[in-house]
Amino acid sequence: MAIARGAGTEIIRSAHFETVDDDQTVLIQGVQHHIYTVLSVICNGQSMASVGNYIRLMIIGYDSLAGTTAQEMIIFKQDMNTDQTYVWNDKFSFNGYEPTDFAGPMDDATKQDAIADQGSSTAQYIKAGVDDAADDFDVLVTYIDQNNS
Repeated sequence: MAIARGAGTEIIRSAHFETVDDDQTVLIQGVQHHIYTVLSVICNGQSMASVGNYIRLMIIGYDSLAGTTAQEMIIFKQDMNTDQTYVWNDKFSFNGYEPTDFAGPMDDATKQDAIADQGSSTAQYIKAGVDDAADDFDVLVTYIDQNNS
């Protein structure tokens, strides 16, 4: 049976990525009028170019302080070793699309509503990045996808 994905649905999703080894691996691609709640990100170091190299998780999205589009904001940066596992299980949410642009900072209800309305044509997304192209990580992400379209 197919999973219902229409307006008003909320589903748990997961995605698994073997051998993440660059700075542009998108883990969750935003869709307009969706809200994503990340439940956990599990990273395992398969091989490292150097001891203590890191993996990081970033959101590419709207900076509500400066009113700037497509900003890279670090969620975590974790030093790793081969065969080490890191579990991020602090929950956070993000919108699928950016708001219609406004002059920052977000200092009134109109701007706050613009963020919730996701009125731009620019997707927000979560990506993983590594310290060195020779680093390899397996990454698993689990999240809730709320469709409010």
